[in-house]
Amino acid sequence: MLTPWEIKQKEMVPPLHMIQLNIGGVFFLIKILLLNFKTFKMLEIQKTKNIYNRPTPPYTIPEYKPDMKSTNSEEKYLRPTLYCNCRKPEIIALAHQLGAYQKSDREFAEAAFEFAKRKVILEIMPLEDDVDEAIRRGTGTCIHKISIFIALCRAAGIPARYKFFALTMLDNWMAPAMEHSPLMKQWYDAMGAFLIHGEGEVYLDGKWVTADVGAEPQRQAASWMPVTKLGEDSAGLWLFPIPGTTFIRESIPLGLGIPSQILMKRLAPNSVAGVNIGILEQIEKGRKIIEETGGEAVYDAEARKRRQQMAPKTDLLKKPDNIIFKD
Repeated sequence: MLTPWEIKQKEMVPPLHMIQLNIGGVFFLIKILLLNFKTFKMLEIQKTKNIYNRPTPPYTIPEYKPDMKSTNSEEKYLRPTLYCNCRKPEIIALAHQLGAYQKSDREFAEAAFEFAKRKVILEIMPLEDDVDEAIRRGTGTCIHKISIFIALCRAAGIPARYKFFALTMLDNWMAPAMEHSPLMKQWYDAMGAFLIHGEGEVYLDGKWVTADVGAEPQRQAASWMPVTKLGEDSAGLWLFPIPGTTFIRESIPLGLGIPSQILMKRLAPNSVAGVNIGILEQIEKGRKIIEETGGEAVYDAEARKRRQQMAPKTDLLKKPDNIIFKD
């Protein structure tokens, strides 16, 4: 049971604009329900269901031993927070497998980053379980994935925190996954600014370093995105934050993603399954692209070259005030 002191001290109180986003999201959800009432009825009675087969985790969780070193500090950015308990045995054991207290902080952070990015597969689902469950499952949302990274860093004694922002548009590496669920695509498109994306930051060499583990290399390849590394921000690369909505927290705020949880768990689970099927297809498509290109290193170099050529256009999209039409 969370205490008022804990909620305040660990920054679980949502900022005002997040509360406004949730309220706006609920209204948009109601609007879509009213406009698509017949569609929802059809989804309830349709015989053909989307069958999502969750992939088996490509890793095994090592055995926890009581003598494994971990931090018991109550210092900010090192202690357990909502859905991110860095003292769970699974987290401590995995941190040691990745080199906790043996590698340098940067080397460990890179290992934790690559694990969360590559080994944990994106799955659209409600945010309601801790990192140990996500580790055992091997899948989760971008928030689950970044929570795993943050928990691993904290378990290794390295400060880590969250960074959230609202999106200006549906990111183009998520859109293809919506092909199995037109209703979810309509909801995502309508929600727009009410969608929250989560990244992480880890404290290395006296400064905060960005970590976005949300996209697997194969999903990035499916849309010809560079394979991002620790220190590279998704903002401006494939996601475009709404100015003024970015906020940094020690913890996931209470109430994050309420509208999406209502939709996913109660109203359209079949549509959510369709999206998750689309994600797996996207991963397979990207795997083939990487293979046909000549491997990940060759693919990444080509993707970065293409992205650099697109940079002027991207800069204009980020700052539309710079566009001037002459008579």
